[in-house]
Amino acid sequence: MDAVQRHRSMYKGTTPPWKETYRKRCVERLKNSRSRLLEKFRQMGEDSTGSSRSLLVQEVMEEEWSALQSTNHRLPSLWSGDGIRDVYTAQQEFDELSAFEEIQQELIAQELLILEEYNRSVRYEEQYLDSVLEGMEQGGHIICPICHVNNLTVNSHFTSCPCGLYVNTIGRNVSSEVLQSLLERRVTEHMEDCLHNATFSMAFNTDGSPNLMISCKVCDYLSVVL
Repeated sequence: MDAVQRHRSMYKGTTPPWKETYRKRCVERLKNSRSRLLEKFRQMGEDSTGSSRSLLVQEVMEEEWSALQSTNHRLPSLWSGDGIRDVYTAQQEFDELSAFEEIQQELIAQELLILEEYNRSVRYEEQYLDSVLEGMEQGGHIICPICHVNNLTVNSHFTSCPCGLYVNTIGRNVSSEVLQSLLERRVTEHMEDCLHNATFSMAFNTDGSPNLMISCKVCDYLSVVL
């Protein structure tokens, strides 16, 4: 066995020293690129259904490897125009290819989890909007966004629900149609950038007057509905 073979045999199966740092940075970049991922997903539309091709993983891995390489010039250049190069030809003493494949699979799983959460959120919001529209069609009623049980009372003076929701609407020209539009607009606005379900609640201004609010603890979205 020559010196090169002995060297490769000695390190075969070991963990590359950059692996954990690179893995953490890739996972963090993917999470921080959620908006970019969702935009790609929306652009693909129906073509994304059932697709096994990752949308953002290779970009994330390339970007983070370049960033890591800029601080450690001993790391080889592993990316070509068609994807990852043969790692063994660039640096033979560690099992880099296996490390890259492992990280890639973890990122693909993370990406699928993000998209699944997004799809669940979309379905939830669509179900609520459908219930609002159904109530409007059946008699001008809107299901309360707080309790999801009772129909709201909406008139020129107030909007209320037996669950405790009450907003003074005197002089604000609020009707069932106006409130429906406001609810749809806020729900859609939140869905554009966040995977999680927003919640509705009552909040009070500094003068003590109540408002219907929509908020999300995950993305810090907060907006007045009424």
